[in-house]
Amino acid sequence: MLPTFEPLWRAAQGVDLSDPEKAVRTLTERLDPQGAEGQALSQALCGLLEAGEVADRGEPPVRWSRVAKAGPDTGAFSIDVVHMNGAGPRHTHHEGEVNWCIALSGEPRFDGHGAGWVAFPPGSTHVPTVEGGEMLIVYLLPNGAVEFHA
Repeated sequence: MLPTFEPLWRAAQGVDLSDPEKAVRTLTERLDPQGAEGQALSQALCGLLEAGEVADRGEPPVRWSRVAKAGPDTGAFSIDVVHMNGAGPRHTHHEGEVNWCIALSGEPRFDGHGAGWVAFPPGSTHVPTVEGGEMLIVYLLPNGAVEFHA
């Protein structure tokens, strides 16, 4: 299953997350969610969800799974997959966060963003929230750096 995620972490390698808008432009140039490769990847990820291989823990509005810890086989990113239609746990991204968001139903928005790449800068904190439908989201955390808050 890990090879399915390789295009994502390869696209995210070396991207400066301090400017999220610029980061999203760079990510989209490297792997366009609307392009043939991006569409095929999203279909493969939805297939993993349908097969119960990802986002198989927890209860709605947030089902999640850890695909891999940060390491050399993931470009030093941890990889998590979340199926959301509401709010998740508040957390801080000490080194930033890169997300690949796939709309599953309705017109979902992840923290105000539609489907595609979403980036958060180092040191940012949020309560990840999907409104208006359901999304499948792949979270890439540089060096797995994240702190969850009570």
